[in-house]
Parts: sequence; C-alpha cells; structure tokens
Amino acid sequence: MSSSTPLTRLADRLKRPFSGDGKASRLHPAAMWSEAVSTAGLVLAPAWSKVRELWLTYAWPVLSVVSVLGWSVLAASILLWSVGQAYGWQEAKAAAVAAFVLFVLAVGFILGRSSYGVVLDLARTRVAVGDSAVGSIAVSNTSARPLLPAALELPVGAATAVFHLPRMKPQQVHEDLFTIPTARRAVIVVGPVRSVRADPLHLLRRQVLWTEPEDLYVHPRTVALAGSAAGFIRDLEGMPTTDLSSADVSFHALRDYVPGDDRRHIHWKTTARTNKLMVRQFEETRRAHLAISLSINTDEYDSEHEFELAVSAAASIGRQAIREQRELDVLTQKGPLRCETGRNMLDDMTRIVGSPMRKTAVDLARTLADTVPNASVVFFVVGSRVTPAQLRSAAASVPPGVRSLAVRLETGAAPARANIADLTVLTLGDLSDLAIILRKAAA
Repeated sequence: MSSSTPLTRLADRLKRPFSGDGKASRLHPAAMWSEAVSTAGLVLAPAWSKVRELWLTYAWPVLSVVSVLGWSVLAASILLWSVGQAYGWQEAKAAAVAAFVLFVLAVGFILGRSSYGVVLDLARTRVAVGDSAVGSIAVSNTSARPLLPAALELPVGAATAVFHLPRMKPQQVHEDLFTIPTARRAVIVVGPVRSVRADPLHLLRRQVLWTEPEDLYVHPRTVALAGSAAGFIRDLEGMPTTDLSSADVSFHALRDYVPGDDRRHIHWKTTARTNKLMVRQFEETRRAHLAISLSINTDEYDSEHEFELAVSAAASIGRQAIREQRELDVLTQKGPLRCETGRNMLDDMTRIVGSPMRKTAVDLARTLADTVPNASVVFFVVGSRVTPAQLRSAAASVPPGVRSLAVRLETGAAPARANIADLTVLTLGDLSDLAIILRKAAA
C-alpha cells in the first residue's frame, strides 16, 4: 500500500493543474498569475490613487507651464553640457549655459499674480443659422494696485479670440464686445476666458481660467408653417378610427338601445318615429400624434447642403407640431430626440451629426413603426438618393389607417407632389417652399 501525505497530494496537484472536469484549477499557472495580479491591483489601487492626486495637484500645474519649445531648450542645454563635459568642448558648455539662462529668465515673465473680475455674457445662448450671436467680456481690476497691460484669450469652438487689456487702475472696468459667426448648425463651446503670461520666446506659458465655458446652440434654420398649410390632421379633436364607441365626438350611426347604454345618447326624434329606443353610435377618435423619421445616413444625400436642408425641414415640421400642441416623436438612426418643448427638440436637432451607416431610411421606418405605434401622421424625411422602391418599402411598414408622407430633399428641385400607393411623396428643393408643398399635401 502506498502512503499519501498532504505534501505528496499537493505535489501531485501541482503536476496535474487541471480538475477532473478538464477545467484549470486554482493551482494552474494561469490561474495563479491572474489571482496574483488581482491581489496586487487591490493592494496598489489606494497608493496609485494617492500618487495620481498628488501629481494632478502639485506636479502637473508646474510642468504644464513649460511649452514644447521650452522642453526642447531645456533638453538641449542638458545634452550640450553632457557633450561638453565628455569631450571637453567649451563651446558646447557655453551654449548649454546660454540655453539654461534663457530658460531661467523666462521664469521671471510668468511670475506674479493678477486679480481680475471677469464676466462673460452671451446675449443669447440659442440662435438660428445666420442670426447674430453677440457677447461681451467685462474685466475689472479687483486689486488695490494698478495692473499692467495684459491679454485675455477666449476659445470659441476651435478658434481663439485674443482681447488686449490696457493698463488698469484699481476698480477700473474694461469691456469688449465680440460677434460669433453662425454660418452653420453647431454647438459652439465659448470659453473659458483665460489670462496668459508668457515670455517673448514662449518657452513658458502660464494661464489662469476666470470663467466657466458656455454652450452656444446654433439651431437649424426653420420656417414658419401656417396652420392651414401644415398638412397635418385638420380636425380639432383628433382622427377618427374604424373602432366604434358608445361615447365620443365623431357621430357614426344609430342602433337599438340595449340595457346599460347611457340614456343621454338616446336619439329621441328617431325613437318617436320608430317607436323604439334608439341610441347614437360614435367612431372612436384619437388625438393627432405626429411622428417624424429623419434619416441621418449621409449615403442617401447628394451633398452636405442637402442633408442640412433635411434637418431644417424636419425641425420646421416638428416645431409647428409643438406649437399646435400635438404629440410629437422624432426618430433618427441613432435614437429618439427630446420633444417635450421646441427648445429641447431644436437643441437635439443641433447635435445631430450625419455619417455613412448601414441602417437606411427603410430600416428607420420599421423602427419608427415599432417605437411609435399610436402615430396618426408619419413623415419620412429622406435624401434624393432614396429610390421610389425604398419609399414604397418604408410606407409598407406603416400600420393601416395612418397617414404617411415622405419629404424628399433634392437641392434646387421645384416643389412637387406625387403618390406611391398610399404614400404622398413631396419633393423639396428649398426650405422656403416647405409651406407650399405641405399645402399641396393638405389639399
């Protein structure tokens, strides 16, 4: 008989690092390494967090002052000094000393403390494409001594505006106005306002932030749509359905009275003529619910201008629906937009970014049918590259009884209306023609 001790059993397990079911045991080298790494991570995490905090608090603010050129001059001085020491080149040592002296002198230009009170004021944080976006910067000297001339920088999107401050006495206020171009739809980050101290060679650059950044929304251009030209459901209470009801506002027919019917709906004139109790029967109605399917697949558009025209058309229709207090849903390939208010909708329209993608307008139409099953009117806003066959497929996904319209954008095209089965196709070449083609659809 062979004796078995714990040591021999452990040695046997180390030789066979797999369990009976074939899976790696805890003694398998991979499993042991994974456990060691996990344990080390738990032990070192607090230390790493502390080091990171110290780095961001003390080291990074100092090191970030040095520009790329500054680091290059500092590295060159060290390299030249090392070469001079190694080969006895006095010229290299002299160049190293000169470079280091330049670096030390640059420190004097960024020392000191400014005391400003800065107010960044955007007259409007939401404008439409082409509107004026005006703002102002008011800078005051909050210290008890005069301040030397300085410069303030204001990042506006990818650009940076520079404002030059004169010599300012204590409590003196200097104000500058600026205009932001709004040639295209975008969310522009304005600010933060920062003061900059730098040496003439820009070896060192120290900046202080004085305000928080603000978002400027450049909404898509929209046009007003008159109620009669909107092309929406024109009844006041809603759209009648084929479902019958005993109480509603859309009268349908008369039927015999049955116990339990509301006596207020008895039609007494017919009852007197037929000598039988007759009650009114109604068609159920539903409140107008507008759904907009906006394709952001740029493969379906001929140009960027055509895509922007699509966004503007969808925004105009949605804005009119909100003004008429109708329920609204707007959907793109990247998900739904907020439609609680016109402001929310236009903000989300501003954030839309088109891109080539696999999902087409047809796929989006099917998603819309599943997402908004109670819609009474559906708009498909598509580009000129969407074919009639694709439009027919998109319309097929709409449940029966739902009015569907397609707004097909084609730059420069004359406003036109056509029908593909039950789908009304409206061709739009210019945003100003939107009211015209919607009036044609409503006719």
